Amino acid sequence: MANTAANSKPVPTLVSVDPFVPDIPPFATVKPGEVFKIECHDWTGGQIGNNDTSDDVRDVDLTVVHNLSGPIAVEGAEPGDCLVVDILDVQPFDKMPWGFTGIFELENGGGLFAREFKSRAAKAIWDFEGIYASSRHIPGVRFAGIPHPGLIGTAPSPELLATWNRRETGLIAELGAESVPPVAYAPQPKGAYVGQDLDDKIKEKIYQEGARTIPGREHGGNCDIKNLSRGSRCYFPVFVKGANLSVGDLHFSQGDGEMSFCGAIEMAGIITFKTSIIKDGVQMFALRQPIFLPSPIDPMYSQKLVFEGLSVDIHGDGKQYNMDATVAYKQAALNAISYLQKLGYTREQAYLLLSAAPIESHVGAIVDSPNACVTLAIPTGIFEQDILPKPEGLERTDYGQCAVRSDRVV
Repeated sequence: MANTAANSKPVPTLVSVDPFVPDIPPFATVKPGEVFKIECHDWTGGQIGNNDTSDDVRDVDLTVVHNLSGPIAVEGAEPGDCLVVDILDVQPFDKMPWGFTGIFELENGGGLFAREFKSRAAKAIWDFEGIYASSRHIPGVRFAGIPHPGLIGTAPSPELLATWNRRETGLIAELGAESVPPVAYAPQPKGAYVGQDLDDKIKEKIYQEGARTIPGREHGGNCDIKNLSRGSRCYFPVFVKGANLSVGDLHFSQGDGEMSFCGAIEMAGIITFKTSIIKDGVQMFALRQPIFLPSPIDPMYSQKLVFEGLSVDIHGDGKQYNMDATVAYKQAALNAISYLQKLGYTREQAYLLLSAAPIESHVGAIVDSPNACVTLAIPTGIFEQDILPKPEGLERTDYGQCAVRSDRVV
């Protein structure tokens, strides 16, 4: 039989966006088992440019992130069900084959080492060639990406939303609203946007009460799990009729931890889904938070240089912490950054690289008081040169510097 329109059925794109013109798309509904595509802005809504200065990172407006696509209702989903979401594909736009990684200002976004480094804006632009990423701002490395959504989840019920706001505003009250960087992000009418024709009173309620999308929560949200790429399956609790799935903050690649806050290779792109429903799945699976089946596809970097970190502030004042895995992760990362500097990378380049490349982090031990042990592993195969320790020492190369502010402050 000849190819005809009658015997060919394309996969529909339910949400379309222009990555250069931020807008929140309209509501859509799908049936279980239907395959569909969603187009997404980068998480800043196009505020970061493909250039050689980090002024745009310095001046980024964090009240307008993330620009999510959705919500998408799934027919038949009811509160208490489990929404099964298969991630079939994640790709950048053909007309935008690049992404970025950023270090945010201490006073505007921060990051894992915002206070230790007194962070000033820096960034790296990454060019995509098929599955690979490389950067003019961090020479000497090239690695395979594992594109994934940084943010994906269902909609909360009004009761769950109220719980989020109560506990997070309580944390702000406890630890201080003026903390730098912030300890949490309260609802913020400024920058809030709903791309649907709703009654003004409903819009105002959304603006006043809607949860910020910075952290992950019980519904999923901004969890930044790098292995939720093509072939992954997600099991989300359903809190409202239709589940109302939203997605955004697409990444081309990311290291475990996304340590610089804007730490993945952020991109605009297209994600392909298929959904199904497991009735009463919340009770059946004790589904208090999502469960994930990672992708079977992973870059094959067999050799890794592993850095250990303990819950002692060895790089700072030497303070002993009690089983603090965050401190241990930070020490492992600082050990790795110091090592990369011996190879010739600047601190900013090393920080960005560990955020963006397929770095692996694991809890080594969290039972041996007082020191939690966390490891951070760098694939040696992503480098053009041999980075392993040698009797004669490490070969140092001048790799320049990443994109920094026009006033050259780092």
